[in-house]
Amino acid sequence: MMKYLRNPTLFFTLLALMSASTFAQSLGNVKGRVSSVSGKRLANVTVTARQDGKNLKATKTGRAGKFRLNGLRPGRYNLVFEKNGFSGGVLYNVLIIAKKTNDLEKKRIFLTVDEGTLVIIKGSVFDQFGKSIWGAKITIREIISKKSSRKRFTDYSNISGGFSFRFAEGTRKFRITAKKKNVTASKEIEVSEAAIYRIALTLKLPTKKK
Repeated sequence: MMKYLRNPTLFFTLLALMSASTFAQSLGNVKGRVSSVSGKRLANVTVTARQDGKNLKATKTGRAGKFRLNGLRPGRYNLVFEKNGFSGGVLYNVLIIAKKTNDLEKKRIFLTVDEGTLVIIKGSVFDQFGKSIWGAKITIREIISKKSSRKRFTDYSNISGGFSFRFAEGTRKFRITAKKKNVTASKEIEVSEAAIYRIALTLKLPTKKK
């Protein structure tokens, strides 16, 4: 004969706990790390697990660019990566298996900088006859005050005489100097909002005597 259940609330509570435990054991996890193209670990990247067009779970990367998403049903997911100042990325068909963690740390997950959020300085170097100068040393210094400045970058003009520098958006003033065969030329440029700023420098190089 079935005994009378004196505490039905306790019975259903135990049943719910057992069901939750069984359900949790059937779930899987995924972890990984996000970097920039230059190799810098990216913190505060939003990582979202998406399936059938629906966002199911999300987390953010820590200081070392690492993330972990727990409690996903077995199946395949698309992982969406988003961070201000960077173009979004998607990792497709990430497999989740029950009771296992899919470790993606060996897979290179990186985000590229969104150029729409940058100050881009593009320039060209010419001689006095309008010919492009290849291999001119380009130095860019940020002007702090009338008496001080700091070097930001050094590079060389390419075969077409061109060069390019990228900075975070913000109002600043730069002095750009080109040097070739001990001949120099400089110009100052002030930047503010994200945009492409163009500059041309002319070097009066010595000519060969006939």
